Amino acid sequence: MKPVELKNGIYWVGVIDWAVRDFHGYETPHGTTYNNYLIIDDEPTLVDAVHHDFAHISIENISRIIETQKIKNVVINHIENDHAGGLEQILTLIPEATLYMTEKAKKALSKFINIEKYKIKTVKTGDTLKIGKRTLYFIETPMMHWPDSMFTYLKEDKVLISQDAFGQHLATVERFDDEFVDCYSVAELEDAVVDYYANILMPYGNVIKAKIEEIKKSGIEIEIIAPDHGVIWRSHIDKVLNLYSEMVDAKAQLGAVIVYDTMWHSTEQMVYPIAKGLEEEGVPVKIFKLRATPKSVAVKEAWKYRGLIVGSPTLNNGIFPSVADFLTYIKGLRLKNRLFSAFGSYGWSGEAVKEILEIGKAMKLEVLEPGIRVLYKPSEEDLNKCYEFGIAFGKALKEYHAKREV
Repeated sequence: MKPVELKNGIYWVGVIDWAVRDFHGYETPHGTTYNNYLIIDDEPTLVDAVHHDFAHISIENISRIIETQKIKNVVINHIENDHAGGLEQILTLIPEATLYMTEKAKKALSKFINIEKYKIKTVKTGDTLKIGKRTLYFIETPMMHWPDSMFTYLKEDKVLISQDAFGQHLATVERFDDEFVDCYSVAELEDAVVDYYANILMPYGNVIKAKIEEIKKSGIEIEIIAPDHGVIWRSHIDKVLNLYSEMVDAKAQLGAVIVYDTMWHSTEQMVYPIAKGLEEEGVPVKIFKLRATPKSVAVKEAWKYRGLIVGSPTLNNGIFPSVADFLTYIKGLRLKNRLFSAFGSYGWSGEAVKEILEIGKAMKLEVLEPGIRVLYKPSEEDLNKCYEFGIAFGKALKEYHAKREV
């Protein structure tokens, strides 16, 4: 895709990855983009690189606007491979350019490239770089979501280049939020934001909240937010900022998500009476079988709703592998403020349910014990107990949700 102008002299020179479906374990059914930006001024400046597999495309985009060798500065907001992996390929064309990054980025980047070959200046919050008519203002954002991260703000143009914050994994020819909404919908864009936040940024909610408040208090005016993935925000900026504020506060809808897997369908047979009991209590339910659903999708839905019930058969005295994988994934994302319980079938030992509940406690979720488990195939009596368990969870969830919403 050819370069796209954000404002006079500021260009998107990134690439679209239509094919990626696995982003370090996070499923991306809609692909993604690797966004970087070229600023034309007295000292032409490039902000961020792209994934190493696509560096040649970004270089081609740059060359459509300016001779690559004329670039004087390169700003690295974040050194993760999808943004800095192609950096050396670009630097071979501009070895005399000055690199700007945080001190932590410099230390980390030395593990990937020989930084002694390049001119590097480290920056911190409040530092500026005058490149001609424009001033670049740097804002450190450590642990959003790596220690090295920062934002670059173009003062005169009121453009915030926000690295991974406010991004989405969307491969699309529409470069701006309003263009995407015109072709699809606001709901699809919001869903992509929630999906991205839930699977990548959820553990850093407190950091993100503090940084948003810091930016608001600083009086910075923002007309465009340009993230390193997905569409660029120019028409729905208040919406995405408000959405982030809600997400970092772990707000959720009244509802329950049942995530499970099964060996010989015994655990699966427990799902439906549990769901029926929840529905009897007026609690909306969503159900996800893990080997039929990407775990990233299940996580996104678990993020949306207040209740989470996890089901697993016991295999080799433990949790079924796909369920264990999901729990490891969501534990790392630090889901919070949820009512949690477990169910499952077993043959002779039955440890899975207990282990799942212990994981919920370790995550500091509100755990409804003892969950429910059945021996081998559930009987009619067992299925009735599952229904009663669903009712009990629904009652507890409504009370818990009401307290959290106060």
